[in-house]
Amino acid sequence: MANSTENFQLSNPIHFLALGFGSGLAPKAPGTFGTLAAIPVFLLAAYLSNVYYISLVVIMSVAGVYICEKAAKDAGVHDHGAIVWDEIVGFMITMLLMPINWLTILVGFALFRFFDILKPWPISYLDKNCHGGLGIMLDDIAAGIAAWLCMWIIFI
Repeated sequence: MANSTENFQLSNPIHFLALGFGSGLAPKAPGTFGTLAAIPVFLLAAYLSNVYYISLVVIMSVAGVYICEKAAKDAGVHDHGAIVWDEIVGFMITMLLMPINWLTILVGFALFRFFDILKPWPISYLDKNCHGGLGIMLDDIAAGIAAWLCMWIIFI
């Protein structure tokens, strides 16, 4: 029962956000579904000025520490697979200052998932050595930065 989702309730606003609006409840590949849920969030935020977009990502990151920690405690599992708010933030970082079109979204999605799944160093170090809500968020923030660097090389 370690990865059971029975302690999550979508009616709880913290759980709703932590579970990526419910996308994290997908029975297979919840992180991928969480990243898919990030695409409409990105599209809504993409037309903000750069200052507002970056501010939104910072707020989402800081709030994510609390959101992920609270949801993990409620679930009784440190980094429960259904918690995908960190994937949403990671994808938002990946897409920072990128042109808005289907190709950048597709490549950004693929690059973020690559770094989030394979966790090359230093992402793997953060994943193994940072705990709590900050630990849940940090490896995906790092994956988002790595994907963003690749995106910068490809598209900018």
